[in-house]
Amino acid sequence: MTDTFVHLEVSDYVALVTMDRQPVNALSREMRRQIVATFDEISARDDIRCAVLTATGKVFCAGADLKDRPSADIPGDFLEHNRITRETTNAIRECAKPVVAAVNGAALGAGMALAMACDIFFASDKATFGMPEINVGLAGGASMLRTVLGRSTMRRMFFTGQRLTAADLFRRNVIEEVTTEEALIPTAMELAREIASKAPLATIYAKRAANMVDVMPQRDAYRFEQEFTMALAKTEDAREARMAFLEKRAPQFKGR
Repeated sequence: MTDTFVHLEVSDYVALVTMDRQPVNALSREMRRQIVATFDEISARDDIRCAVLTATGKVFCAGADLKDRPSADIPGDFLEHNRITRETTNAIRECAKPVVAAVNGAALGAGMALAMACDIFFASDKATFGMPEINVGLAGGASMLRTVLGRSTMRRMFFTGQRLTAADLFRRNVIEEVTTEEALIPTAMELAREIASKAPLATIYAKRAANMVDVMPQRDAYRFEQEFTMALAKTEDAREARMAFLEKRAPQFKGR
């Protein structure tokens, strides 16, 4: 029987995803598969409009499980390992619904990449961030951090394994808010519920647009955004949003 390392709770259109592989939530291949499956499920479920990612214990995620490394003696093992490693963060970044990170403790290496794959970041005052792969003779994933951190900060962390606190990243305008441990989940859930209150189709298109502007020239990305707006203008939810605004009432969205 496979252990469950990722828990999914859904209420009020918000999914709370909790990583749970003690003692430090290190990423084994099985845990990665469960993360991918969970965020694919979130993408497909109509009763979920936003997600929050957090973890149990004092550590958000210590990174890859060094005891679960691929074997050079097994043909294809490195390729399979690398594939599921890529898809772990891709499943979050490409999730159809916005994902809010609630980083409760250390987020290191692949753990930092998981957090940075989310759309919006909150962290407790106990959280730290680092890419320590260089300290064990490896190189981490600079591509995971380049759209989030400044060029110099990213390279310094990448080349030295330096850790930064949540307060450090807040000063660099990376994190939205640094909270106490007790306030972290309520703060993240409050924002997630606000996002979930918006027209669901518009939120899905907004997530796609936000991903595109990271990788496309401004002219091309804005053209796609305009096409999204044209498509959304024809939906029932857009009409409902306009009428609700004019009638000064809460909108009742149907996702169509």
